[in-house]
Amino acid sequence: MTRKLKVAIIGSGNIGTDLMIKILRHGRHIEMGAMVGIDPASDGLARATRMGVATTHEGVAGLVKLPVFADIDVVFDATSAGAHVKNDAFLRQHKPEIRLIDLTPAAIGPYCIPVVNGSAHLDAPNVNMVTCGGQATIPMVAAVSRVAKVHYGEIVASISSKSAGPGTRANIDEFTETTSKAIEVVGGAAKGKAIIVLNPAEPPLMMRDTVYTLSELADEDAISESVERMANDVQAYVPGYRLKQRVQFDRIELDSPIRIPGVGAQLHGLKTSIFLEVEGAAHYLPAYAGNLDIMTSAALRTAESMAARMLAPESA
Repeated sequence: MTRKLKVAIIGSGNIGTDLMIKILRHGRHIEMGAMVGIDPASDGLARATRMGVATTHEGVAGLVKLPVFADIDVVFDATSAGAHVKNDAFLRQHKPEIRLIDLTPAAIGPYCIPVVNGSAHLDAPNVNMVTCGGQATIPMVAAVSRVAKVHYGEIVASISSKSAGPGTRANIDEFTETTSKAIEVVGGAAKGKAIIVLNPAEPPLMMRDTVYTLSELADEDAISESVERMANDVQAYVPGYRLKQRVQFDRIELDSPIRIPGVGAQLHGLKTSIFLEVEGAAHYLPAYAGNLDIMTSAALRTAESMAARMLAPESA
């Protein structure tokens, strides 16, 4: 039997529980070692126990006390930005070589969007999965960037209020800051901006994302093809990811420039508008919670690639 790396998940809420179920069902190079929480009555810890996964409700302090910790190679952190900074420092005191995959906006390590730069950070001790909005939209900014120089990229992520847990609500500022920066660093835009909308509609609506870019003039068919190809790449690990309509273009002529605060006052070029929808796989979360599903799916894809790299010498 091919050896798998054992992983632990910190955070027994919605994201952590959904990720655990994905690993138990679909893990190829990784397997569950431990589920970590701070609420002994949480559904995530109860499910983990029923599924034979070691648990603790004492946070990372409890994790390092578990016998299985000696075999843990990778830890997913699905808590909050502030907690992740402390968790990373604490775990490295006990196991300096441990790998952390950060599902919070803390951004200690490099930003990781699997289809854009996932292979570049497989040896990093800590990788940051940006945000749900970033995972959904940055591939689209990157798709435009590989055809034309992007001066400005703006994304609007609209998610159901019911799919926004306490971690998301507590990290709104970090969400916008981290996503905006990643639009530049990973997406390739000279300037990025991110907006998140919590939609209280009933019944809950699926995640919707809008991406606007202003780039140099370029072949519109080439951009459309690049966007569609990128969407297909994301669908490989997030089947519910899709374009809602054809890519739209507006040419901003030299004699009719626009002003974008923080970017410039005499801007012209090609405005590209991309409209997305993300439907969740409903492994644990409802199908409308595509924002959470894309995070756990991206984290799983990253961990699988990382584990494959770590296990490669054994199979050589």
